[in-house]
Amino acid sequence: MSTPLYSWGRFPHRPQRGHGCVWLDELPAQMDRVIGAHRSSLPYGNGRSYGDSCLAASDEVLHMRSLDRLIEADWTTGVIKAEAGITLAEVLAVAIPQGWFLPVTPGTQFATLGGAIANDVHGKNHHVRGTFGRHVLGFGLLRHGEPEVTCSPDAHPDLFAASIGGLGLTGVIHWAQIQLMPIRASQIDTTTVRFANLAEFFALSTELDARHEYSVAWVDCLAKGAETGRGVFIVGDHAQYGSLDVGQRKKLSVPLTPPVSLINKISLSAFNSLYWRLHPSQRKPGRSAYEPFFYPLDRILHWNRIYGRRGFQQYQCVVPAANAEAAMGELLRTIAEAGQGSFLAVLKRCGDMASPGLLSFPMEGTSLALDFAQSEALEKVLFPRLDDIVRAAGGRLYPAKDAHMTGADFRRAYPAWEQLETLRDPSLMSRFWSRVIL
Repeated sequence: MSTPLYSWGRFPHRPQRGHGCVWLDELPAQMDRVIGAHRSSLPYGNGRSYGDSCLAASDEVLHMRSLDRLIEADWTTGVIKAEAGITLAEVLAVAIPQGWFLPVTPGTQFATLGGAIANDVHGKNHHVRGTFGRHVLGFGLLRHGEPEVTCSPDAHPDLFAASIGGLGLTGVIHWAQIQLMPIRASQIDTTTVRFANLAEFFALSTELDARHEYSVAWVDCLAKGAETGRGVFIVGDHAQYGSLDVGQRKKLSVPLTPPVSLINKISLSAFNSLYWRLHPSQRKPGRSAYEPFFYPLDRILHWNRIYGRRGFQQYQCVVPAANAEAAMGELLRTIAEAGQGSFLAVLKRCGDMASPGLLSFPMEGTSLALDFAQSEALEKVLFPRLDDIVRAAGGRLYPAKDAHMTGADFRRAYPAWEQLETLRDPSLMSRFWSRVIL
């Protein structure tokens, strides 16, 4: 029997059985077999979605990871075509030596190309380049019982828009063509400075975001009072000189899952205080390899195990610009009072570049993301309070990270869900979609 597959947060704990194939031309028959035996399925990449959006309602998924080949590449234009199971790390490994980089990358390089499209991922440069979907030129879509279609802005544009951010529900994306971004070196020139509170974050962001490709902040989720929202602000740009080296950092690994979470108020408070004080109070230039800049947690394999056997949930929201400062202050005060959170809490501002996808998460405003060890109090007490704040501010949660959002909140925040439901392949169903829609 194959090893069970899970979402990254291990919550809800619903083991999935994966049905893979080696070659693209085997996929239609495999899809027929799985759906014929179990009535529904869902494409599953590398399991980096946090909640239940990557879990099939039938618990039987089409495992795409073995379809990981580069099909063709034009290194003069930076246009590549690859199978959907290739990871972003594998794309970078061939693209960087040729002087190209992903135009948009999320916080892990272990997501697949198909997953990046299905979740319309974004990164530290949303204010400059928008979401991943803006750089997708086309893809192959396989719907059960139908001929394969090629989707692009001009060919089947309705399916193209619905599939970008469509959570794998419109069909199986099995190859994609994307436009890469030219670089001269793989290193990132950075500027780092700590800030004392949330007001200073917004002042730094207003000043620096427009001058740099990448902008992000770590925030101390336990800081209170006048220090609420204190953190470390980092901006970066691709270096204009240097090497085109591919990251080869030695990886660490969490070898087993402890019975309880290793993240608690004592360890979190000590770490956050030390981490903030270790960073400079004045702006400090530096240079970083791309891996630690974009993917700090990827160095620790299986880091999700530190949250114990019950798993964890990530809370990622975005709030429109007009209400962002007040809402973020209220969110951080509520989290600090609860004494919960994670070592890596990410605060960043999103730009106004529209995505081609129907259900894209970012909006012009501010996003906050952090992890919480799973507990009953989390869902009964803390998350409802946070949801109230986000709802009142006109914000929304990120489906790729979600395991608790109510159907009412989802439908309010993503009114285009009805268009997606109309275009959904009826043989594809996730636990997320059945929870928020059906």
